[in-house]
Amino acid sequence: MATLRVDASSPDPAIIARAAELLREGQIVAFPTETVYGLGADATSPEAVRRIYEAKGRPAHNPIIVHVADVAAARRLAAPWPAIADVLADKWWPGPLTLVVRKSAAIPDIVTAGQPTVALRVPAHPVAQAILKAARIPLAAPSANLSGRTSPTQARHVEKSLAGRVPLIIDGGPTDVGIESTVVDLSGPAPRLLRPGLIARGDLERVLGPLQGPAEPEAPDAGRPSPGLLERHYAPAAALVLTAGTPSAELRARVDAVHEEGGLVGAVVHHILPHGCDTLVALPAEPGAYARGLYRALHELDDRGCRLVLVETPPDSPDWAAVQDRLTRASR
Repeated sequence: MATLRVDASSPDPAIIARAAELLREGQIVAFPTETVYGLGADATSPEAVRRIYEAKGRPAHNPIIVHVADVAAARRLAAPWPAIADVLADKWWPGPLTLVVRKSAAIPDIVTAGQPTVALRVPAHPVAQAILKAARIPLAAPSANLSGRTSPTQARHVEKSLAGRVPLIIDGGPTDVGIESTVVDLSGPAPRLLRPGLIARGDLERVLGPLQGPAEPEAPDAGRPSPGLLERHYAPAAALVLTAGTPSAELRARVDAVHEEGGLVGAVVHHILPHGCDTLVALPAEPGAYARGLYRALHELDDRGCRLVLVETPPDSPDWAAVQDRLTRASR
């Protein structure tokens, strides 16, 4: 496994060409997007995409977002491409918005967990854009980490999670957004918000009208229309507990039990210091800045050897919905 560092604003063409060559050969490559680091493979090759699932230990019913260089490339993978998708793409692409549409025959079922739809995104990150343009293929690219674990926002997070499983990591520095993209499903009679993200529900509803939420899966192992819908996701190695105000007797007992066994208790805070923490990471009390630092904080507390991480419950307001979603799933 090699890690090659590039200037995010002006990536080295030789390094980009090497990444593109590996991808065209059916290999997997990790690279930064503006949201998190992705683990990319040729989205038109079932064998290449299978390498993603194997490297991550990803369940087959969890589909993968396909990244493309521009709207024209997205249209070629849809059947059909809805008119409203152009409106959203004009407003938010390139950027942290994923659109779920009916898929064309070019996308194999392994990418979409057997569903007739595909999740598409045009990333804004210069490194991701350079790789897509050099490779000249659509890239299936979930987060570059073991399935269910905290997503990587730095190359070293990828190295820690996928050591020996990926031939090349492109290090473009820390990501800007810090959490995964907003996902909107346009494949049905009414738009659905499948996963909250930086682009807020209210902004989307000003364009689309009221948004429905995700439909319940037919069975626990049924294919999902989008990633980010599994009950437990984004979790650190440590157990994560959301807490606010005075801790319950049960939580105090849990903290004491970790200490009695010689373990460390970590905390992620923005206002209140939770009971019994040995080491903490403070994040800003502003949702965008908090989201940017959240996964870094969880990785840092794992690296410090924490067995239990207490996270101050974020405010119950629409602008914190994406953070709430990630923390709720990580705490299950």
